[in-house]
Amino acid sequence: MKQMNGEMSDPPKKLKDLKGISIRSANYLIIFAALILYVFILLGMFSISQQYQVLTDETENYISCQKAAADIMEGSNILTEQVRLYAVTAELSYAEAYFQEVEIDRRRESALNALGKPHENSDIRTYLQAALDQSNALMETEIHSMKLVSEAQGYRAKDLPKRLQDAALSAEDLALDDEAKMKKAQELVFGPEYRDAKSQISDEISDSLSYVLDMTDTKQKESADALEKRLSTQRIEISLLFVMNVVIFFCITLLIVKPLQIYIRCIKDNKTLDITGAYEFKYLALTYNDIYELNATNESMLRKKAERDALTGILNRGAFDQLRTDLKIIADPIALLLIDVDKFKTINDTYGHETGDRALKKVADLLTKTFRTTDFPARIGGDEFAVIMTRIDETAKDIIAKKSEQINEILLKGENGLPQISLSIGIAFSEQGFDEGLYKRADQTLYKVKEAGRCGYAFYEEPTSSQ
Repeated sequence: MKQMNGEMSDPPKKLKDLKGISIRSANYLIIFAALILYVFILLGMFSISQQYQVLTDETENYISCQKAAADIMEGSNILTEQVRLYAVTAELSYAEAYFQEVEIDRRRESALNALGKPHENSDIRTYLQAALDQSNALMETEIHSMKLVSEAQGYRAKDLPKRLQDAALSAEDLALDDEAKMKKAQELVFGPEYRDAKSQISDEISDSLSYVLDMTDTKQKESADALEKRLSTQRIEISLLFVMNVVIFFCITLLIVKPLQIYIRCIKDNKTLDITGAYEFKYLALTYNDIYELNATNESMLRKKAERDALTGILNRGAFDQLRTDLKIIADPIALLLIDVDKFKTINDTYGHETGDRALKKVADLLTKTFRTTDFPARIGGDEFAVIMTRIDETAKDIIAKKSEQINEILLKGENGLPQISLSIGIAFSEQGFDEGLYKRADQTLYKVKEAGRCGYAFYEEPTSSQ
């Protein structure tokens, strides 16, 4: 691509001849195909979710029915246990426990009610209701037994549960002696008729569980078959999605990835881009090539101008301030040297500005050569310099002092047509980066050096309190 002295060449004529597949058009086509396929997959996932919910609901239904049946059986067995214990021991606590279950705990009724509306007219409710009715019918025999025991033991009516108080015995029962009453009471709850009634309750509950199991098994098989069919369809749709992804991969590789790889190689080789790939990439290459060389040149010039002092070539004030900001966040110890060229105005006035500029260049050159490559000399004003020394603490005072003395010794010789020059240097340390007070401490120390006659250095010392 031809470049014209900092002006971009005119590409429209070449753009008219550009041909190729548009990424936008290919993208629209892929999105449309993917959207259709994703809709089918989402519908399939929704159907699978529904079938799974059916399986879950049937399992929960079986568990709830099983629990209800177990609770009814448990409640009936508790009543049997308490009435039999009362018939054997005649302890009132068993009678009280019996009516606690009947009137307060109500396990049997609660279990049936827990089935709720989904089973309001179901066969399972019919079976369990029959079991509950038989259990309630058996209560008449159980209360009769407990009444006989209470009469045989001579318990006062007020000491008995209310339903026992209200229960009445026949004249035949009342005519029996206490021993016969106890014997009859035990026969009522231990005899074959009572056992047969309990068996009927157990059979009703077993029938209910068998019915629930069969019903749940049937519905789960139906749901499993539907789920398997939906999964088969889903596998086909996912396979199609995979094929489409492969096609998309090749399209992206051909239209985007390969051109990008070529462009990356061109950029690494620091040259203009090849005209290749999709229409958009060709257009990009034509436009990029026109501004590449101009931008590279301008960027280099601007970077150098922004960071370096035009006269001395060391860091300028802007770069120094940025360095201060960057060093605030480090944890390493640093030292700051603030430097003034002594009586620089006199040098300018006596020898001229050209000599003054040479003197500043000499100072900058000595600072660069004397200090380490990891240190940062900078010109921060007309005759003001600074050096930031990294990873150094107060144990290096002797080294810094020696460097300061060496610089002043060289400058005082006044070689190469330069007059004698001297520097005043204020030095301060920071244990953790460029803290807020470091510049102020170095500046205060520099001021003391000047007051003491210039041409020297000093380290910052914390002021001592008066006694």
